[in-house]
Amino acid sequence: QVQLVESGGAVVQPGGSLRLSCEVSGFTLDHFGIRWFRQAPGKEREGVSCLSATDGSATYEDSVKGRFTVSRNNDLTTAYLQMNELKPEDTAVYYCATDPGFYKCEQLYFFTNFAYWGQGTQVTVSS
Repeated sequence: QVQLVESGGAVVQPGGSLRLSCEVSGFTLDHFGIRWFRQAPGKEREGVSCLSATDGSATYEDSVKGRFTVSRNNDLTTAYLQMNELKPEDTAVYYCATDPGFYKCEQLYFFTNFAYWGQGTQVTVSS
């Protein structure tokens, strides 16, 4: 029943912006938090940002802090990743993920795997 679907990936020039969407079903975003990941060719998957279910608060990796912003819609059915001032090193497949036990970003220390994943969306930053 739980599903996540990413969309919004595209090819953009350095300095450009994109907004990725993660549409969820089977739950609402005031119950399960959202973790955004990305994976570039030849590199390990890395966490990008976190969105808490408790109050909508967020955390970010240092490499994207000040450029990326996470949010959720009023119906609590879509999580967003707004990406500004994109760099070539941001090129990757971006995924959203959740887990029934994940509800606030302070819990990330205890999570190495997530139960539910979207299919991913490709972001390419190139001139």
